[in-house]
Amino acid sequence: MAALARVLDANSNRAREALRVLEDMARLRLDHAELSRGFKAVRHELTQQLGLLPTGRAELLAWRNTAADVGTRPGHYETADRTTESAMAAAASSRLGESLRVLEESAKVSGAGAVAKAIEALRYRAYDLTRDLELALMGGRGPQWTLCVLISETLCTHHRWEEVARRAIDGGADCIQLREKSLDDRELLARARTLVEFAHKNAAAVVINDRADIALLSGADGVHVGQTDLPVNEVRKIAGSSLRIGVSCATMDDARAAVRAGADVCGLGPMFSSTTKSKARLSGPGLIRDYIADPATSRVPHLAISGITPATVPELVDAGCRGIAVSSVVCSSPHPEEVCRTLSRAVKGLSDVG
Repeated sequence: MAALARVLDANSNRAREALRVLEDMARLRLDHAELSRGFKAVRHELTQQLGLLPTGRAELLAWRNTAADVGTRPGHYETADRTTESAMAAAASSRLGESLRVLEESAKVSGAGAVAKAIEALRYRAYDLTRDLELALMGGRGPQWTLCVLISETLCTHHRWEEVARRAIDGGADCIQLREKSLDDRELLARARTLVEFAHKNAAAVVINDRADIALLSGADGVHVGQTDLPVNEVRKIAGSSLRIGVSCATMDDARAAVRAGADVCGLGPMFSSTTKSKARLSGPGLIRDYIADPATSRVPHLAISGITPATVPELVDAGCRGIAVSSVVCSSPHPEEVCRTLSRAVKGLSDVG
């Protein structure tokens, strides 16, 4: 009984400690009310179930002997990497699952079958909660791009698409998105590989619109999806952590959902009316202000999208914008590099534009 009491005591402490870490990360780091409530509920229900065990708390406390526990000696166990929030959450998630399993098995040994079944159910709930938390914390990776140029061949009126992309990078674009809706897969993959080859030589990132498979095969840095495309968690099933995932967001509800799903960048807009892609409703620069002010979204990089020109950039910068995505203003220009240079400097606040 002494050994079982020590096992129950150690693992009940371990489980509750892990739950508190995870709950606080959901609540205070992600501002994620639903996840926070979920961890809190599991913590409270676990406490209730432990109170139903035949070995009561008084007995557990009486048998606690930290000084004699070989597992508490310094250096006895090698500590896992905790240098990132994701690593901290992963460690707490593992600790929680392991301790719940020990508590479940110990409850069976002590003859508390109903408690064991209840803890088993809590363990399965915890698996889903920790999955959602870890995926959310994995989002927001990578740099805040200043200028992303969306390349579509039909918009390239003065130069071939490859030349537009090269000139855009020469002018300061730090990201190029390949956006071609009608190409067959082989041609799209060939273009993506061409783009990746020269972009990476010039320290620019490449994102493929919609197609995670093409992004992976071409060695691109990311994929961008819309609200009706594959959701972030489905893209993760294909790409894991190999790709940065961008999501188009027209509202704060869209943005919060994308960030909670683990998006790495949010395309905010439409900011202004656009000849490239018409929208019935504009989000406007107010969406940028709200995005930056919200603790749930501000940690994730953003790109303002739609209808952006040198004349409209100052309004976005005034709203706090740190990155923009443009298309026709660059692709249809005789001098793409000059337009990109002007836009990039304007976002960085290096010149007045108007």
